Amino acid sequence: MNKLDIILQDARETIKKCDFSWLEGKTVLVTGATGLLGTHFLATLALLKERGMKIDVFGICHSDPADYTNEIARLGGIYLVDQWHYGMDVAIHAAGFAQPLKFTSNPAETIRLNTTWTQQLLEQLRPLGKFLFVSSSEVYSGLSGTVKESDIGTTNPSHPRACYIEGKRCGETIVNAYRGMGTDAKSARLGLTYGPGYRKDDKRAMSTFIEQALTYKWIQMKYSGTEFRSFCYVRDAVETLWNILLRGTQSVYNVGSPTEYTIGQVASTIARISDVIELAGANGNVVMSNVLAQMEFGKYDYVSLEDGLRNTIEWHRGL
Repeated sequence: MNKLDIILQDARETIKKCDFSWLEGKTVLVTGATGLLGTHFLATLALLKERGMKIDVFGICHSDPADYTNEIARLGGIYLVDQWHYGMDVAIHAAGFAQPLKFTSNPAETIRLNTTWTQQLLEQLRPLGKFLFVSSSEVYSGLSGTVKESDIGTTNPSHPRACYIEGKRCGETIVNAYRGMGTDAKSARLGLTYGPGYRKDDKRAMSTFIEQALTYKWIQMKYSGTEFRSFCYVRDAVETLWNILLRGTQSVYNVGSPTEYTIGQVASTIARISDVIELAGANGNVVMSNVLAQMEFGKYDYVSLEDGLRNTIEWHRGL
C-alpha cells in the first residue's frame, strides 16, 4: 500500500461515519492544506467529489505541497492556492504551527494565524455558512488531571509558549464573538494527533521515535516517559471534527482519544512493531474529557494505538 492509499483508506472510513449531504453545492475552504489535518480533510473531500458530490474545494498552502497532496488535489479536482479573497460556504481553519519549535521560532506569525486570519475568514463566510476553528489542548496548560470544555489553563502571556496558547484562546474568543452574531462557528480543542500525512520535517515526539526506530534501530527518550497523554489517531480526530463542523451545537469541543498512554508506552509499542531496541531516557498529566463529543455524535469506536501506529510507521517508511 503506497502513501496515498493509506490516506484514502482512512478517508473512506471517515465517509462511512459522517453525513456530508449538507456540503452539496457548497464552496469549501481548508487552510493548512499541506498539514496532517488538512491532508485528511482534502482526502475526504476528494473522495466525495469522485463519488459525484458537487462541491468546489480550495486548499490554502503556505508550504510546497507534497506529492501525495498534489495527487489528492488531482483526484478530486481541488484547487491549491496560496491566498483567498472570496466568499465561501464552509471554512475549516486548520492552519498554524503545531510543532513547538516552529511556533516558538515564529511567535508573531503564530499569533496572526490564529487571530487575524480567523477574523478575516469569518468575515468572508457567506450567510448560513459553517466555520470550524482548530484550537488546541494547549489552552489547558498549567492544569493537571482530566479537563473538560469549561476549564481553562493558568499560564500567562510571558509563558514561553504564550504565542501559541494565547493565540488559540484569542481565536476561540473571535469565534464566540461571531457566533454571538448568529454565525455557525465552532472551536475544537485538538489533543495530540498522529497518523499518516505528517511532513518529513516533523520533530514531535512520535514522529521522532518512528524516525529513530526505522533509521537507527533504537529509540532514545529524553525524559522518563511516565507522563500520560491522549494520543488520537488522525482518522478519529478528523471524523469528530467533521461532525463538529456539520452537526455540532456547542461552541467548543475537546477532540482526542478516550484512552491514555504514557510516552514510554508509545515508544515501547513503536519499538515492538518496528522490531528495534528501545532505550529509555516533563512530567505532568493532562487528559482531555471527550464526553461532550462522544455523547453528541455517538462516537465510541476508536482506532487502537497498535493499529494507528502500524499505519503511521508504514507511512513513514515511504518518506
